[in-house]
Amino acid sequence: MEYTIFTEPQQGFTYDDQLVFARTAERVGFDAFFRSDHYMRMSAGDALPGPTDAWTTLAGLARETTSIRLGTLVSSATHRHPAVLAIQVAQVDAMSNGRVEFGLGTGWFEAEHRALGIPFPTKRFGPFEEQLEIVTGLWGTPIGETFSFAGEHYTLEDAPALPKPVQERMPVIIGGGGARRTPELAARYATEFNIGFRSEEGIAAAFDGVRAACERIGRDPSTMKLSVALPTYAGATTADLERRAANAGRALADVRGGVDIVGGADEIASKVERLRALGADRIHFQLMDLRDVEHVEFLGSVLPILPR
Repeated sequence: MEYTIFTEPQQGFTYDDQLVFARTAERVGFDAFFRSDHYMRMSAGDALPGPTDAWTTLAGLARETTSIRLGTLVSSATHRHPAVLAIQVAQVDAMSNGRVEFGLGTGWFEAEHRALGIPFPTKRFGPFEEQLEIVTGLWGTPIGETFSFAGEHYTLEDAPALPKPVQERMPVIIGGGGARRTPELAARYATEFNIGFRSEEGIAAAFDGVRAACERIGRDPSTMKLSVALPTYAGATTADLERRAANAGRALADVRGGVDIVGGADEIASKVERLRALGADRIHFQLMDLRDVEHVEFLGSVLPILPR
């Protein structure tokens, strides 16, 4: 089992906030630090300090951390041209000495696109699938050869297909609750399938769906890492839990007994054990308040009792 910290910096946090969080996660034993890829907050509140770019942030963290893995959960396929994205991710992988994980999704936050003038396609799976094919194709093209692609949404002609990632196989994360196309694309392109914000029954169904998709194309399902991302409110006391829920705009009564990870060490361990029984190989703990570094510290104190 692996454990990561997953953050939403667009809700009002600086690069320095993220740096402290990532360094703390590294120090207390987490396997990876992930961030979302958004340019606007998703709820009412102060817009300051403004957004930070996901891959610019990860480039900085690559030079200011030493061992923790770094990635997006997930980058939006609508935000960048795939050939540029392939260069960015490969460069950050080199800057981190091979610690990058690349999550990619269709993009969904339409208001963000309208505000910033980013085109928002009505049908997003087509561009998303082409991006997956282009990015992985550029990375997989042998050195000295070129990569060309002619699709409905993108065209590349004799691209040099450089630079290459440091890692021989860049981890690619695809997630979502779609019953057909998402599992199919994950089976073809992903090293990790992620399902987030679902009940345990929904998680089990999503895992079954991606295993079946792997089998349909002759891929061994055991080669797919399965992960869960869930909002997390952890603490030693009820007051800690109430404060952390409130800082995320929630009431403790609303998050207890739901799909989220809530409670002290024993409650967290029990939830993780149930997720592992469903097939999860990795848990992404989503923490909303990046100024609450003690939240990371507390979760780090729980890591020794969690299964590995």
